[in-house]
Amino acid sequence: MQELCHWIDGKEVKGTSGRFTDVMNPATGEVQARLPLATPAELDAAIASAERAQQVWGATNPQRRARVMMKFGQLINDNIDKLAEIVSREHGKTLPDARGDVQRGLEVIEVCMGTPAQLKGEFTDSAGPGIDLYSMRQPLGVVAGITPFNFPAMIPLWKMGPALASGNAMILKPSERTPSTAIALAKLAQEAGLPDGVLQVVNGDKEVVDAILDHPTIQAVGFVGSTPIAQYIYGRAANNGKRAQCFGGAKNHMLIMPDADLDKAADALIGAGYGAAGERCMAISVAVPVGQKTADALIERLIPRIEKLKVGPYTAGDDVDFGPVITKASQDRINALIASGVEQGAKLVVDGRGLKIQGYENGFFCGPSLFDNVTRDMDIYKEEIFGPVLSTVRAETYEDALSLVIDNEYGNGTAIFTADGDTARDFASRVNVGMVGINFPIPVPLSYYTFGGWKKSAFGDLNQYGPDAFRFYTKTKTVTARWFSGIKEGASLNFKALD
Repeated sequence: MQELCHWIDGKEVKGTSGRFTDVMNPATGEVQARLPLATPAELDAAIASAERAQQVWGATNPQRRARVMMKFGQLINDNIDKLAEIVSREHGKTLPDARGDVQRGLEVIEVCMGTPAQLKGEFTDSAGPGIDLYSMRQPLGVVAGITPFNFPAMIPLWKMGPALASGNAMILKPSERTPSTAIALAKLAQEAGLPDGVLQVVNGDKEVVDAILDHPTIQAVGFVGSTPIAQYIYGRAANNGKRAQCFGGAKNHMLIMPDADLDKAADALIGAGYGAAGERCMAISVAVPVGQKTADALIERLIPRIEKLKVGPYTAGDDVDFGPVITKASQDRINALIASGVEQGAKLVVDGRGLKIQGYENGFFCGPSLFDNVTRDMDIYKEEIFGPVLSTVRAETYEDALSLVIDNEYGNGTAIFTADGDTARDFASRVNVGMVGINFPIPVPLSYYTFGGWKKSAFGDLNQYGPDAFRFYTKTKTVTARWFSGIKEGASLNFKALD
């Protein structure tokens, strides 16, 4: 049995706590490795090392840090297939999907190659008599990232890229379910020239998370996961005087207007609803066709597409559209929610329960499921299922459909499919959701914009990657400078304008 390690001071370090958790193979249901769970004392040692390393790294000029990012990006690209294999082995997603996971993280590293431009301050010449005013952005020091199982490469890269490029040291706590990708990325960062200690990977559970949140040296925490945990981490971090950006759950709706191209809308729902077994915070889990005729035609198109989907282990290659869910507990929860939908009166058009794959009978597989006639009061509508289940909520009018999105407690992503520009503009303007797609089902912005939801999908006022990330991982210092050449002025006790 393989025993995994932490990454401390530029090398793999075995755990000393004596506490371990199992890393499963979701396709077989078997244990594939043991992961050490760090103690607060082990975390303290990693933070002390990071603090020492950050002093040198933070004093390194931004252009040299950007060169490390450039080399890091090149190494990620050169090793993308190896990284995707690690992601698929622990998560279960298909290799093409895993490569996309790595690629979307790499795009943030590419933006970090332009760090010097992101960190430029402002300057005003002669703000007053002989007075210059300027600002500078400086690193926070030691920061932390706590990342989820469903994107083992992308989200750690979203966190570490801007944090490291800005001159910080980072403590990365990856998910216990998919930990190996973080170590692989740390090794590539070291090869790219990142000094030892600037990036530490500390594995653990709630004990080490709480230690991160309480540690006085850590200045900021970034988190992605479920809403209850996001809210908990945000509150505890803020209470300890730390910056925090915490991203939680979602219930993403896609409106389908009567004038939409229904074949394109159906294809979009298949990809956005069932890709990665629905284990995406930006998955479309609710289809909202407007009008009964639109709903009937959409369901008619969805059924044959769903029935053609192939589910299996990533090792089956191109014969698989999506793989297992992450744990047996997830599988059981998804099946229970499907059962509740039936009990509460929804029409189960396609039932994905009970799927067994020859040779992988103990894997955590869920077939694709489709519901029709779902209503707001049903559990399958109210809860984030995080599985391959698409719910159809029929709306009589556009306003009815829009109200579903506006009234929902989550606000991560949403989409509308329509041929009418006025409707699309109205939707984008009025909907209270952070990321909006128009004829685009998963509106994850490109890396030079920024990613973030609204309402109970996000806690904190700055988003992930893009300009917001550099603001989050730096603090602004403003300097008012005066030189007395030729100026004669006596003492003044008055608070007055510079000019």
